[in-house]
Amino acid sequence: MIPQIPISKETITEFFRDLQDRICQSLEDADGSGRFREDAWERPGGGGGRSRTMANGTIIEKGGVGFSAVYGPATEATLRSLNITDPAITPEFYAIGVSIVLHPHSPLMPIIHMNVRYFEMSTGQSWFGGGIDLTPHYVVPDDARWFHAQLEAVCNRHAVADYPRFRDWADEYFSIPHRQETRGIGGIFFDYLKPDGDPTRQADLFAFVQDVGNAFAPIYTHFMRQNSPLPYGDREKQWQLLRRGRYVEFNLVWDRGTKFGLETNGRTESILMSMPPQANWVYDFQPEPGSPEAFTLSQLRIKERFHPCPES
Repeated sequence: MIPQIPISKETITEFFRDLQDRICQSLEDADGSGRFREDAWERPGGGGGRSRTMANGTIIEKGGVGFSAVYGPATEATLRSLNITDPAITPEFYAIGVSIVLHPHSPLMPIIHMNVRYFEMSTGQSWFGGGIDLTPHYVVPDDARWFHAQLEAVCNRHAVADYPRFRDWADEYFSIPHRQETRGIGGIFFDYLKPDGDPTRQADLFAFVQDVGNAFAPIYTHFMRQNSPLPYGDREKQWQLLRRGRYVEFNLVWDRGTKFGLETNGRTESILMSMPPQANWVYDFQPEPGSPEAFTLSQLRIKERFHPCPES
């Protein structure tokens, strides 16, 4: 048997770059009028990326689809996060990723987030990470079940994936402890999936991450077609602003990627690309009992065993 050659970081980089192109094209086609503006940037320490943003499209009010491939000596913060404490070691890193957040005009359309990434160290360590999660302003059980069914199908195609574990990981990660709420209905989240020097496992992990990335556009364009025509009024818009406020709270207080980027002097505009165009905070807001807003809040409360997709 001929030994399998490890997949190169250049091959992975090219896939992520092409993924950004294809997702942007799919979103533009589905939106109709919105177009992405590209901001190419370079990182002083090595590498760079392409931040693409859309504003005031027909369906997407604000969206960002970012690609980055950066490298150089690992910072102290990076080494701490990897539990590398030997002062004699200053390894080089190479990090690639595509990150997406879309905020729609309609409060009946969900916010969506996706990230897929690959990290490689000169010490020989490498891993994949990523996930997709959905943040509806109004929880609709049928939509939640459909969304999770798509992600479960992706995971079931790959022996290296574990949908129940990745679903629970998303529930735990995308939570707002100070509110005792989840950010949304979850999805899947995974990190530190390591090849452990096995080229076959590396290829299997890469195939899974490719499948996750390729699933994004069909999932969200489904909601664009289905939900964007639904009628809404000022009440729903005001609720949307409150839920966007929760999104901001999570990103600035709890999101590891945001905190890590800001602490390591990352590119601020790209890091905060995920913020909504507008948000609101109302002191001690309590939705009317029996209202769709009250139902949504009841589905987002952190319980002993929160399930994002209830059977009833």
